[in-house]
Amino acid sequence: MGLFSFIKEAGEKLFGGKEAQAATPSAQDDLNAKAAQAIATYIAAQNLGVSNVQVAFDGAQGKVTVQGTAPTQSAKEKVTLCCGNVASVQSVDNQMAVTNPEPEAQYHDVVRGDTLSAIAKKFYGDANKYPVIFEANKPMLTHPDKIYPGQKLRIPAL
Repeated sequence: MGLFSFIKEAGEKLFGGKEAQAATPSAQDDLNAKAAQAIATYIAAQNLGVSNVQVAFDGAQGKVTVQGTAPTQSAKEKVTLCCGNVASVQSVDNQMAVTNPEPEAQYHDVVRGDTLSAIAKKFYGDANKYPVIFEANKPMLTHPDKIYPGQKLRIPAL
């Protein structure tokens, strides 16, 4: 799956990311551990069916490394989005194993003016396919109209 890049300033505000970047080395380890725990808690709250999740955060690089086991490729990709769509996270290295492998999805970085309909039109040729994208990004998305610039979305194959 590789390393995924995200927009550092966009996303959920789960922890004080700027504190982790500016802290002394000894304090940074503690802040990184707290950030990793906040991300792990956020992943668990999404009920994706993943197990043995281990999260590490490097505040200096804005990098999350996640390990564990996902039941599907979709769940693995959603974990990547859970980690990456968090403020102060710049990249995600998802090393999770997948129990039932399937083809990887494409991704789209939301820009100002995007709608799920416009994204569906771009990827599927049909704006009415926006529910496919919405469902593929649940539970991180709670409403089809609530996407924001800088957010990364999964675009599954039809």
